[in-house]
Amino acid sequence: MIINPQQYQQGLELFNSLYGDGAGEALRSDMADLCPDFTDISIEWAMGGILARPGLDLITRELVVIAACVTLGHATPQLRAHAQAALNAGASKEQIIESILQILFYAGGAAVRNALVNIRDIVGKSNQ
Repeated sequence: MIINPQQYQQGLELFNSLYGDGAGEALRSDMADLCPDFTDISIEWAMGGILARPGLDLITRELVVIAACVTLGHATPQLRAHAQAALNAGASKEQIIESILQILFYAGGAAVRNALVNIRDIVGKSNQ
């Protein structure tokens, strides 16, 4: 259920730029038979409403989300997606790793180690 089509379109464009062309449609098809509103809400509100706000650049926003995913400890698919999005936004491998290490004493050693292992293939292929 799209409430603001302009915000949805802005969110979809940002979503596709960070996660790859067609990423919005992939999310939509993944949720189509379960909860299609989740896709609309995610793209319109999270991407078009929050991520597109002024005040922080995209790299900083992605690093914050990475840290949150590590702290949660159970958001591995989201951690991986946001690590790739951070690279796509221009973050370096070092920035991503430092963001994860920064929360060692807040999220715990196990959460930080698991996060590093789970993004190894993503940041390992980065030349940044």
